[in-house]
Amino acid sequence: MSAQAVHHDGPIIPMPPLTRDALREAAKRLSLVDLPQFDLEAGRAFDQAGQTGSTAPLRLFLKRWGVFVAIERDPVRAARLHEAERISQDGAAGEPEFRAAMTEINRILREAEQEIAD
Repeated sequence: MSAQAVHHDGPIIPMPPLTRDALREAAKRLSLVDLPQFDLEAGRAFDQAGQTGSTAPLRLFLKRWGVFVAIERDPVRAARLHEAERISQDGAAGEPEFRAAMTEINRILREAEQEIAD
């Protein structure tokens, strides 16, 4: 007997506020594998903000992880992105497939950025 994939229509969790704690909790629920990277980037952003006196590193960190959560919370969108990334990195993909994959990646990133901007 084979395992069947669970299909979801739409997001599996609500979009959290763009705060470190809320995004960390969402990242933890969506992908434990990515949690160490989240923590590493959070520390770097905090250190850079302290060194430069600018909030830009913190804003960029929150945007980057907000986009990550916006994508990963929707299994269909995440699967589309991961497949497009796989094709774009496949040396055997032809030019039309590569271009289509890059277009799809850009579309998904724009959708996610719009979602966190609303």
